[in-house]
Amino acid sequence: MAAASTTITRTLLLFSSFKTSLTSSSSSFHNFPKLPFSPFKTTTSTYTYCCYHSSTQSQSQSSPPPRLNNNNNVIEILQQRGLIESLTSPDLHDAVVSSSPLKVYCGFDPTAESLHLGNLLGIIVLSWFHRLGHHPVALIGGATARVGDPSGKSLERPDLDLDSLRRNTLGIQSTIATILSGNSVILNNYDWWKEVKLLDFLKDVGKYARVGTMMAKESVKKRLESEQGMSYTEFTYQLLQGYDFLHLYKNEGVRVQIGGSDQWGNITAGTELIRKVLQVEKGAYGLTFPLLLKSDGTKFGKSEDGAIWLSPAMLSPYKFYQYFFSVPDSDVVRFLKMLTFLEMEEIGELEREMGRVGYVPNTAQRRLAEEVTRFVHGEEGLMEAIKATKALRPGAETKLDWETIEGIAEDVPSCSFKYDQVVNVQLVELSVSAGLFESKSAARRLLKQGGLYLNNSRVDGEDKRIEAEDIVDGKVILLSAGKKNKVLVRIS
Repeated sequence: MAAASTTITRTLLLFSSFKTSLTSSSSSFHNFPKLPFSPFKTTTSTYTYCCYHSSTQSQSQSSPPPRLNNNNNVIEILQQRGLIESLTSPDLHDAVVSSSPLKVYCGFDPTAESLHLGNLLGIIVLSWFHRLGHHPVALIGGATARVGDPSGKSLERPDLDLDSLRRNTLGIQSTIATILSGNSVILNNYDWWKEVKLLDFLKDVGKYARVGTMMAKESVKKRLESEQGMSYTEFTYQLLQGYDFLHLYKNEGVRVQIGGSDQWGNITAGTELIRKVLQVEKGAYGLTFPLLLKSDGTKFGKSEDGAIWLSPAMLSPYKFYQYFFSVPDSDVVRFLKMLTFLEMEEIGELEREMGRVGYVPNTAQRRLAEEVTRFVHGEEGLMEAIKATKALRPGAETKLDWETIEGIAEDVPSCSFKYDQVVNVQLVELSVSAGLFESKSAARRLLKQGGLYLNNSRVDGEDKRIEAEDIVDGKVILLSAGKKNKVLVRIS
């Protein structure tokens, strides 16, 4: 078959003006024609299915999804919440309310041990599809991570050694399974790419790729115009991701790929490859959602300061909660729509309350922090975060214990002293030795202003000395200068 070049039209949120009924044959999406080639030994591949339920967290997604009906159009819901930027075809609007649920996939390259807040949107969109009766698939890029996606990057990604890839894959796999409570299939594209032969791939897949089309992709154009340019390895990434979609469409019945707006070129590479190889004009769809940006307009990433990791091993539930609790008023409503599953009516009421006299500051932020923390870390993680937040607030009446303090140990500066270096030492002197203040005069000045705290209790006397009972459970002391600056003193 001649590999004809076709122009892809980017469809921007233009729904509801028309609807077309799908034919009965279009719902039988598991019966695909066989590929005219077999560079991958798909009959002997072993897929990494991880459809298990996490017993460590309680998640709302574990309840059975509602039945599909015309009032459960996931595309309309995502559009209403600002979670759709583009679709490859408006036909997806009707396909999601057909009689057959759709399989929908999102890819995650294991370039770090944890996913970050930018990846959370993909998981949330997958969860919305699941809640409305569809079947989410998470694809770990065990193969594509060895190449590196150039989308949105100004420099080529550094190479990852095999041990790092395995460790990252396990970490991300665990995070996804935990957040989605086992309500998804998790695959690894290395399971089919490990059998590929270069010559077979060039002959059977490469012939369908038009170089002009590949170079016209936005991610490629930007890199080619940059001083660093683009390597051939990165240039081929869109073909690899495109083939993933083809493979999943043919072998797993996956009909929809979702991704951030920077993935548009990679997603359309897949829909085009399906059209050309399988000669299927309709049935494969792509959906992109807006990138989640910081307040300064930059994309959340793993290499920048202040990255918001999803793994509790890399960012505690307490600090995760605190991030959302402290977002500015200008962002909180947008985040409530995009990052939570609250009803739009409730979000609207919270927004109206913010403009009323007597509104308690951070009420909306508190609700945002609770909902997102519960989704990512479960009820147990949320309770841990709330307990730490209450207990660690200077002046709080909640009594501190060693376990609560250890919960934030990775998030605050700490130091160690021997027992006799602490007991009977003046608090002002210990505060300087621990690094909370640069000088005793600065410590005394804040103490007089009522801003120096020992284990959350305000200290009023300059002559206060540390006593044995001040050491929490005989192990730690928490010093605070104001509400935010803290130092953990460990007793050895």
